[in-house]
Amino acid sequence: MITSTSDLLNIQQQHLPLIEARLGREEAAGEHQILVCAGTGCSSSGSHGLREELKKQVEAHQLQEKVKIIKTGCFGFCKLGPIAVVYPEGIFYCRVRKEDAAALVKGLASGQVITRLLYRDPATGHQPRRMEEIHFFQAQHRIALRNCGLINPEDINEYIARDGYQALAEALTRRPEEIIAAISASGLRGRGGAGFPTGRKWELMAAAPGRPRYVVCNADEGDPGAFMDRSILEGDPHSVLEGMAIAGYATGARQGYVYVRAEYPIAVDRLERAIRQARRAGLLGDNIFGTGFSFNIEIRLGAGAFVCGEETALLRSIEGRRGEPRPRPPYPAQAGLWGKPTVVNNVETLANVPVIIRKGAEWYASFGTKGSKGTKVFSLAGSINNTGLIEVPMGTTLREIIFGIGGGIPGGKKFKAVQTGGPSGGCLPEEMLDTPVDYEALTAAGSIMGSGGLIVMDESDCMVDIARFYLEFSQDESCGRCTPCRVGTKRLLEILKRITSGEGTMDDLKLLEDLSHDVKEASLCGLGQTAPNPILSTLRYFRHEYEAHVRDKYCPAGVCRNLTRRPVLH
Repeated sequence: MITSTSDLLNIQQQHLPLIEARLGREEAAGEHQILVCAGTGCSSSGSHGLREELKKQVEAHQLQEKVKIIKTGCFGFCKLGPIAVVYPEGIFYCRVRKEDAAALVKGLASGQVITRLLYRDPATGHQPRRMEEIHFFQAQHRIALRNCGLINPEDINEYIARDGYQALAEALTRRPEEIIAAISASGLRGRGGAGFPTGRKWELMAAAPGRPRYVVCNADEGDPGAFMDRSILEGDPHSVLEGMAIAGYATGARQGYVYVRAEYPIAVDRLERAIRQARRAGLLGDNIFGTGFSFNIEIRLGAGAFVCGEETALLRSIEGRRGEPRPRPPYPAQAGLWGKPTVVNNVETLANVPVIIRKGAEWYASFGTKGSKGTKVFSLAGSINNTGLIEVPMGTTLREIIFGIGGGIPGGKKFKAVQTGGPSGGCLPEEMLDTPVDYEALTAAGSIMGSGGLIVMDESDCMVDIARFYLEFSQDESCGRCTPCRVGTKRLLEILKRITSGEGTMDDLKLLEDLSHDVKEASLCGLGQTAPNPILSTLRYFRHEYEAHVRDKYCPAGVCRNLTRRPVLH
């Protein structure tokens, strides 16, 4: 049972050497650690079998006292899984199969590096040995992802060794209003998509009358191609729990809920383990650190409705009702769960909170731009060489993310567009590649930050069909409560289907644009208000493709089946 900061310090000192060896700061003579990714991506590629085979080889060579096999969360370089990193040397191996385990363990004693398992830079052919030497990692700055790929997410002691729960202990020595002021001064904004100032949200709830009050973690990540929150929960669940407890203290809440998708079994399992461990340690529950502050956390599983990512629909779902949004005000901070004050923050937002308390608001605000502070986690997917998970300072350009960190477009194809913000975002063309990634710049360009999904498209993608795909998703996920979204998205989809099947007219283009604006302005919640974004952005930047579909009955990308013939030249 942890009752004081000295107890935390004792645990930290016991387990820190293992972590320090992974950071290259300490080396135990003759000892090795093999960290194997156990995130969803690597698990689907066979990392569990790899871990088991490594353990067998360690036992066969009687190296149990000198070699430790440790599971971790996502390293981020998802395309290269399964990933294994050997410490203290820090050798980064990728696409490791269980058949490679024998050679890997055998090479530890002799210091032999298995060259065929090293990452090879596709541009230069260079094979760096360490993660820090690979540009994909060099260009990042990890705050929310600080522990992912570094610690065992199922061991609370490893989290504590990385200053875990120190921020909670420190927060409990300060007044709640001081904590809120620090979060406000940091410039942290909601990472779930809307970008509302986190400190302001906490301030509104702290000032609202009524008891009890609640803290809710929104882990209902439903954007196609998005896996940021899932990876944080899989790789560092305690950072989210600690952030929730700090939020509870600051706002006067004693109960928290994590609303997470049931389709995330690894994340759910690690959350459940983390909550049990924190309770046993006295870091959740009654009288935390002997201060009289009590806070508990429970998990609620979502059934996969995209609309439940909207906070009022999410709260209704927790209450056991149909997940439908409601008009605001009142806002959840004033009247949320069961009509009581409730603060709703997403996973990434909460993962930043302990670091801000530990390192200070000024430190955090030193990253990013004037209106968008800190860093942002993105998932890179689509037509890009380096698919995976990254974290960069706000203000990093799309060009650096896609062609620097992401490694550009595979197969020598030409970049065409990038979709930011998932189905609620927009498609930005090549001339917008130097746009800095922050809330204001993306909105001005006709897109949004969203939760952080970046899907890259090349010359083989049809932008009209892309708009149809995203609109079909949004229309299918509409809860149907308000007419503009329920009916409007259906009409928009009908128009897009006419255009992609060769039956569209020039009048359809005007109707498509006008109706998109109507749906945006009249819909009840964020799903309907942003559903037309893919249409409006593609009309803005790729109108010539729409005109080719309508006027020439021709799909330039050759995607739409009925429109693949060449246009007649006049």
